Amino acid sequence: MIRAPRLHALAATAVLALAAPFAQGQASYPAKPVSLVVPYPPGGSADILARAIGQKLGERLGQSVIVDNKPGAGTAIGAKAVASAPADGHTLLLGTVSSQAINPGMNKVGYDPIKDFVAVSPVAAIPFVLVAHPSVPAKSVKEVLDMARASPGKVGYASAGPGTSNHLAGELLGSAAKVQLLHVPYKGSAPALNDVLAGHVPMMFDLLATAVPNVQSGKLKALAVTSRQRSPLLPDVPTARESGLADYEVTAWFGIFAPAGTPAPVVQRLNTELTAVLKAPEMQKRLRDLGAEPETASVDQYTRYVQDESTKWQGVLRQAGLVQP
Repeated sequence: MIRAPRLHALAATAVLALAAPFAQGQASYPAKPVSLVVPYPPGGSADILARAIGQKLGERLGQSVIVDNKPGAGTAIGAKAVASAPADGHTLLLGTVSSQAINPGMNKVGYDPIKDFVAVSPVAAIPFVLVAHPSVPAKSVKEVLDMARASPGKVGYASAGPGTSNHLAGELLGSAAKVQLLHVPYKGSAPALNDVLAGHVPMMFDLLATAVPNVQSGKLKALAVTSRQRSPLLPDVPTARESGLADYEVTAWFGIFAPAGTPAPVVQRLNTELTAVLKAPEMQKRLRDLGAEPETASVDQYTRYVQDESTKWQGVLRQAGLVQP
């Protein structure tokens, strides 16, 4: 018979033998440059954020982080490429509310935004601003809603197209306040904004970065920001929550995702390093100058947030009739 002390020693040796290659593999991460896939073209907010974060993350990891733009199919091409990549932490996705919560609910994208990814860490969020042409009589969200109740389906708002974040911001507003607004879609944010500036459409939800110059110049008036807290760039503009919509929050959020099955120690290492990058004062200033609010969270916290966002937007899409059978 094998005595207990010997049995324990054999068991411990076996565990150490199994754990050694695993630990060694994690200690060597990253073993090569890391690819950070951005599912948008170069030059936009996502690309700028990825390059800013990637440079500093690479310095902390001791390997280059290479930004790889893979636009198309409403973020599906880039996201699908990462979902099918080896789960070793060397291919990451700069995911967004569109790639992880909205697009999969509207289209057959070829990936499951929850099951096929590990939510590693948030990066930043850019709120929207409900802006209106100066000729619009409403001076607050409450007055906009009063107008909508008086004329159901006739108070219009522009968007970058069906299913875009600024379209769904309007759908969520209508749902939360139980009013019917008129959606006026365009092929992109730029033409939508141009028609609001010209007074052809009364208002739109515009990203903070592009809204601020027009508000400060008096070309548009800001009625509310859609974030949980007021923006330091528009400190006098109330949030939608302050305007009477207790649970209303819409942001264009960005985060880092890895393929499902990526080892937990790799995910935790990435989360730790990203948190350090995002808490650095120079990075916080850089992102806030872009109109973005830096965000950090644990892996578990961010996983729950992404799941909640997916559930929220699936409900909005269903109510708007945008879910494909």
